[in-house]
Amino acid sequence: MTQKSAPVISVREVSKWFGSFKALDQISFQAIKGEVITLIGPSGSGKSTFLKVLNGLEKADDGEVKVLDVSSRAMEFGQVRRKIGTVFQQFNLFPHLNVLENVALAPVHVLKRERAQTYDKARALLGKMGILDQQRKLPTELSGGQQQRVAIVRALMLDPEILLFDEPTSSLDPERVAEVLDAIESLAHTGITLVIATHEMGFARKISDRVTFFDHGSILADDRPEVIFDGSSHPRVREFLSKVLAYG
Repeated sequence: MTQKSAPVISVREVSKWFGSFKALDQISFQAIKGEVITLIGPSGSGKSTFLKVLNGLEKADDGEVKVLDVSSRAMEFGQVRRKIGTVFQQFNLFPHLNVLENVALAPVHVLKRERAQTYDKARALLGKMGILDQQRKLPTELSGGQQQRVAIVRALMLDPEILLFDEPTSSLDPERVAEVLDAIESLAHTGITLVIATHEMGFARKISDRVTFFDHGSILADDRPEVIFDGSSHPRVREFLSKVLAYG
């Protein structure tokens, strides 16, 4: 477990409505630097909405969100968002750019970083992800697992302090899931805070410092993986895990 320190994410009694539907119901949550937290629970339980609130894609209707000690409602949050990388279910790569161009685009054109150094960094990260040999290919020439690893590199190019993953394997063929999970695992305990929404229970148990269980927009349990998977006192958590692990 990561040594205790000041939280890099602090959420207090956050609620989010979409019309009459309450997607998040008084969520409170913290993460400290370097911590690996997986979010589990049924589809539609609020995990994706929660991640969007963390990175500012959605605004909380009630409560407070602070990231790196800056409120999501503050003017300065725009600068903080650059330190939050997000990897989505869909890869969202530019189809007309090759792999190298995709991952270097934001650092060069948005952050105005030097091109040669940026491309060197991109190649180094692509190598760590095992896809350097794909650098000149277009996204359509890659497998789903390769595209998702490119998306991870793209997020890493901005030197994030926090990485959010929104069910990054849900769009992949089963045989491609392991390579993406291995890529994410390689980032664990590197100093980057990881918050990962996933349906991969074995992965959640293996990688997590904490596992947070969502249901109907609420957090019902938040504890060490061995407590969640082996001894949760919450009947809804036990019910969910008994079903999803039955055929695991």
